[in-house]
Amino acid sequence: MVLIAQSIGVVAPGRAVTRDTAAKVEALCHALYGDAVRIVFHDQCFLNAGHFAGDDKARGAAFREFANDPDIDAIWFARGGYGACRLHDDAFTGLTEPARNKLYLGYSDAGAMLARLYGAGVGAVAHGPMPADILRDDGEKAVERALRYIVERDAGAIEEHVRAGRKDTPFAAFNITMLAHLAGTPWLPDLAGHVLLLEDVGEYHYRIDRAMFAITQNPSFSAAAGVRLGRCSEIPENDIAFGGNEEEIVRDWCSRAGVAFLGRANIGHDTENRVVPFGVKPAGDTASLTT
Repeated sequence: MVLIAQSIGVVAPGRAVTRDTAAKVEALCHALYGDAVRIVFHDQCFLNAGHFAGDDKARGAAFREFANDPDIDAIWFARGGYGACRLHDDAFTGLTEPARNKLYLGYSDAGAMLARLYGAGVGAVAHGPMPADILRDDGEKAVERALRYIVERDAGAIEEHVRAGRKDTPFAAFNITMLAHLAGTPWLPDLAGHVLLLEDVGEYHYRIDRAMFAITQNPSFSAAAGVRLGRCSEIPENDIAFGGNEEEIVRDWCSRAGVAFLGRANIGHDTENRVVPFGVKPAGDTASLTT
């Protein structure tokens, strides 16, 4: 077994996690890899400042500290929630060379971090399970999948359509609501030519529709190679039926934008969430993708 990452740093750009959650993830990592892999939760992960895991300065400083640490091989975002887009520019402009040699993994609100890093060409970026997923029913399997990707670049952790994709086709994945909020901001990377995998949780159908409107008006989206839809879970029931489900909504907006709808994808806010590395496959590499 080749261990690509032997030291994993965890930071929380949005909401906090508990020390109990961290202990469960550390125990699972040790069960898989023993002392060969070290996982370190930054103390910032356990701070509380209202909704957030510490104030904006503390969250940004923790990210910058771990990203710039040459002894840390990968940055794993602790959980979603809200807060990543509030980080000041110096969290990113202050990155040094070690930050470019890391993998960054997360999803949901952490999609803001992935977008900013991918757009800047910093490191390898991937959408996938986070430490807080261990709290879900049967959540250990999601966290194990993420660990096997981080540590070994296990191809089995990668979403099957991405894994089977052509080597010259770039991929990216986002929460629909997060991508809609990124549209029109400098944080949004150029997604031209990409196959986009989209998912969401807890949004009414009409909100998914509104988000897709915002996404499809962006010129970068109209140049995308196609869209796959992951799971949109926990959709509330509105007092008036929208008149279409999430697939019909995404199909409609793709059609309006002239972008191919390619079918479904195996990602979502659940334990079946697969890893989607951003970018294209390097020649001869069947597992990892890089920018």
